[in-house]
Amino acid sequence: MAFDIDRYTSTSKKVQWGDLDFSEFQRNPLPDSTLRSLRYMADVEYHTVCYLRDLLVTPSHKEVDVSAFMTMWNREEFWHGEALAKVLGAHEVTLDYDELKATRLKLGWKDRLDPIKQSVLGNVIGKDFIAVHMIWGAANEWSAVAAYNRLADMEKHPVLSELLRRIAKQEARHVAFYATQARERLAKSKKAQVLARLALKGAWGPVGSSIMPAEEVTHVMGHLFSGQEGLREIRKLDEHISRMPGLEGLTIVETSMKKYGVAA
Repeated sequence: MAFDIDRYTSTSKKVQWGDLDFSEFQRNPLPDSTLRSLRYMADVEYHTVCYLRDLLVTPSHKEVDVSAFMTMWNREEFWHGEALAKVLGAHEVTLDYDELKATRLKLGWKDRLDPIKQSVLGNVIGKDFIAVHMIWGAANEWSAVAAYNRLADMEKHPVLSELLRRIAKQEARHVAFYATQARERLAKSKKAQVLARLALKGAWGPVGSSIMPAEEVTHVMGHLFSGQEGLREIRKLDEHISRMPGLEGLTIVETSMKKYGVAA
């Protein structure tokens, strides 16, 4: 089924949390390990604007449906960050833009060069780059949905779990767009399949691993995906990706998790 971009843009809105009783966190506070993972998730959501910046210099922004989606996607991800920051704030954990800016500054030249690299690669490769962008986005969003739902299931907190499921529901719409675009574009081009396979196998990592310290990546991925249940979720993600045209047999998620020491 084709993704209805007009319906998506007309119904896009920020995730709601005003009806949730945040005083529940005083009676039923979250453990430190969960707060650490939520801090990571919030940082990643707030960094979406940097991913958008990098992609606006590639052929992707010339596609009407893609640019419309990316505008709403960036807005929704920002509000995901705000919602998670609200949960952290209820535990006296402050997340502000000065800290986010400091995180970006630590990336140094890498952060400054990313738009240039994306521009050169995108414009040399041409429209087949869009297929790579789409499958990369799909892999990230599948991972995000799994992470939010997994944490909701693990905590079973009346407020946190409801909020995380609301965020996951919006992320699922992001998956629908990316996956639809990726499937169509990969099916039309063998070159795109080869490029996507090389990019995913050679460079993909857990969401946030390009901007966050390795010890934080290890904590979050281990917290959410260790054990047999976690391994099942990891393999489901790889199954989604490997069902795409030309990507059969890829196990990028499980391979990456092993790199970060996530054990079944």
